[in-house]
Amino acid sequence: MTKMLELGGLGLIAIMFASFVGAFQPTIEPGLSPFFWGCAGAALTIVMYRKFKRKRDEETS
Repeated sequence: MTKMLELGGLGLIAIMFASFVGAFQPTIEPGLSPFFWGCAGAALTIVMYRKFKRKRDEETS
């Protein structure tokens, strides 16, 4: 599951970059759009979940 989370986070970061530089310009405005912030929030959630899970696993071991 951690590999899937890492790949998902990497994909979200790639989409964030592409939306920031304007690769999706006909449908999404470039820059700090709500789409960019949604991807950033999702990536941050993945990072926080992995940190919480790692800390919980260390406490039980």
